[in-house]
Amino acid sequence: MTFSISARCADTGMFGIAVSSSSPSVAARCAHVRAGVGAVSTQNITDPSLGPKGLDLMAAGLSAGDALARLIAEAPHIDYRQLALVDRSGGTASHSGARTLGRHASARGEGVVAAGNMLSSDAIPATMVAAFTAAKGHLGDRLLGAMRAALDAGGEEGPVHSMGLVMVDKVSWNVADLRIDWTEGDPIAECAALWARWQPEMEAYVTRALNPAAAPGYGVPGDP
Repeated sequence: MTFSISARCADTGMFGIAVSSSSPSVAARCAHVRAGVGAVSTQNITDPSLGPKGLDLMAAGLSAGDALARLIAEAPHIDYRQLALVDRSGGTASHSGARTLGRHASARGEGVVAAGNMLSSDAIPATMVAAFTAAKGHLGDRLLGAMRAALDAGGEEGPVHSMGLVMVDKVSWNVADLRIDWTEGDPIAECAALWARWQPEMEAYVTRALNPAAAPGYGVPGDP
């Protein structure tokens, strides 16, 4: 019971995934990104190993479509899996196996792909892609806007309880890895609030890793 959007920012080359589900800790299982390579969302009776495998294939030079074809050919139980991939050129691909749960669909645009299962409407992924494509600004804002558009359009058949926003830029680690692992409230709104807290400091934490002497302090004990 999951819906997600995976995208590449054409201006910056950043990759990101936003995903929400009725299940706990959805991003820990479903969202996989690698700087300079791409993004893979693996959901619906999830096999988390397909994320790194898809990224490895794209790192080796395969397009999203060719990487997906390899996964479909080689992965066991592929009829249970729903996959969405974006490559370094903005190419996209998606797969919904024959055993995907409930009403399910996917939609693709330039540099963006959305997918979902147990949806209230099979138009939800197209709504997400349209919202993302129409928006301007930071990749994180656009991904969260697409998730809100999905929820406003009906989202899943039941309530969602977890949410994740994961992004990579030019370094080898996730520059954003924000998770609402379980809430009885609105995980998308809670994640948006966490993003609003994290975004102003995101680049500073990268600087702290690369050049600590040039990084700003935040007034914590021990900060010069």
